[in-house]
Amino acid sequence: MHADVSGVAAAAYDDEASCLEDVRHLLSLLPDNNRELPPYETPSDDPDRRCEALLDLVPAEPNQAYDIHRVIEEIVDDGDFFEVQATWATNLVCALARLDGHVVGVVANQPSSTAGVLDIAASEKGARFVQFCDAFNIPLVTLVDVPGFLPGVGQEHAGIIRHGAKLLYAYCNATVPRISLVLRKAYGGAYIVMDSRSIGADLALAWPTNEIAVMGAEGAANVVFRREIAAADDPEAVRERRIKEYKSELMHPYYAAERGLVDDVIDPRDTRAVLVRALAMLRAKHADLPSRKHGNQPV
Repeated sequence: MHADVSGVAAAAYDDEASCLEDVRHLLSLLPDNNRELPPYETPSDDPDRRCEALLDLVPAEPNQAYDIHRVIEEIVDDGDFFEVQATWATNLVCALARLDGHVVGVVANQPSSTAGVLDIAASEKGARFVQFCDAFNIPLVTLVDVPGFLPGVGQEHAGIIRHGAKLLYAYCNATVPRISLVLRKAYGGAYIVMDSRSIGADLALAWPTNEIAVMGAEGAANVVFRREIAAADDPEAVRERRIKEYKSELMHPYYAAERGLVDDVIDPRDTRAVLVRALAMLRAKHADLPSRKHGNQPV
């Protein structure tokens, strides 16, 4: 079956030379075995480099799409990263890269593909990648811009909750350093499973444009104030007022920090420097899993 349908193949190539080139690139990012750390490479890229382009790459308007690849390029060393299963479940990007010469695994929602929602395929892709990184001592950086799980009868009947739990399980089971960064939207259960503070992220950061909530303001107003809106002489005016109130009270940039959902709200231009320092701080992390025969992973 074709790689972009089944997800069985990590990549497909037109010729042997390009395939072997990527194999060499991949192996350069991996340790020789699971008891070693990934190979360090002396960086040529300044760890404190300001990422000015990030101010324009990610639109403040939550409904505007953008390419998360460009964000990753701006943050990592020399803009270089190795994406895994690039043509399958394109609403989630999984890639290996370096930050200050150290290998990291990047998991990121892709707003330019189905708005970056999590569906069954993306959940399984992310879970597999998180487990892969944990197996080879590769720290995880999660870039969050997710409007929720993909709705629909097809997803529900195929067990989206069950498959979404695989991603949550993989993060909870990982003992490597874990940093999450909310770029923009972080709604509902999909935000929780994207390595939120509540499931054990070592450090949770956010940009000032973050919106961490159960759902968007429009949807929340329609649910919470449904009766008031329906009974009003001017329903649309009441709805708009309630949406503005919801945004101002529950979705302002520092609400998440006030509630302990994130550890810090950072300037997007400082993203690279903050991640480099955070990973250096967490490099000595040691975590032991509970003694047991094996876990009970969702299937």
